[in-house]
Amino acid sequence: MTVNTLPTLPTTQTLSDPVASLGDFLRDRRSRLQPDADAPSRRRTPGLRREEVATRANISVAWYTWLEQGRGGPPSVEVLERLARALELDAAAREMLFLLAQQRPPPLNPAAPLATGPVVTSALQRVLDGLTATPAVARTPIWDVVAWNAAAMAVLGDYTGIQPSERNVLRRIFGTRNPRERWPDWEADARFALASFRVDVARIGGSEEAVALAAELQATSADFRRLWAENEVRSAWVGHKHIQHPVAGSLTLEYSTFAVGGSTGLSMAVFTPVTPADAKAIEMLLARGTRVT
Repeated sequence: MTVNTLPTLPTTQTLSDPVASLGDFLRDRRSRLQPDADAPSRRRTPGLRREEVATRANISVAWYTWLEQGRGGPPSVEVLERLARALELDAAAREMLFLLAQQRPPPLNPAAPLATGPVVTSALQRVLDGLTATPAVARTPIWDVVAWNAAAMAVLGDYTGIQPSERNVLRRIFGTRNPRERWPDWEADARFALASFRVDVARIGGSEEAVALAAELQATSADFRRLWAENEVRSAWVGHKHIQHPVAGSLTLEYSTFAVGGSTGLSMAVFTPVTPADAKAIEMLLARGTRVT
């Protein structure tokens, strides 16, 4: 009887670890760089020497050597940012550097301020539009809504007929366009939004726009001042939202929040109807061309 067996790998072959050590990653990345034009030409190995990387990063050669050897503890954010620039890392490699060194992603690059506005790609808009009977929006870390689909306009609000500044979720909650009568759980929703907003801003390392927004709402809304003083923090990933719609009546939606890859802190919030009745109500609103003002 013939027995099928898997081939035996040669003893000299090793399988690479998909998650390398910090030292392995640093050595690999410096080996990919070309020396400066005035550097000595005779080299035994390709890429930069440790001394050259240390000089580029403005850190000591001994400290950099320890990092490649897995000694000295995790480097600070400042040191990692210097190494990212010294090694000419792109966004993905910079994120990998932080994950290996600190087991967490890096703060967003301060060289790309939110004031310039995130890029809403055609691919992202197609994803939103593909959710035909499910309201969905894309928002920035300071909760500016920058993209939406038809179901969002029918259920959450018509973002096309207002100024960009009025598309901010916190301004809509605490401003003159107060949706309190449409939100049966307004108090809990407002508290949750502020707690999540704090975390979103912290993830990007702070924001002048966020500071200005908080100052504006503290000056104009007693409710904002009261809830802001609670200093709550939460992550806005999943939850339920109850809406008293002026046409469809009571709706219950389950929301989920997803980070949008390749963007500057952009996230997508998807509001899925919980019951078949909720789904039919949204389909009815879309068939009528309803837009909530």
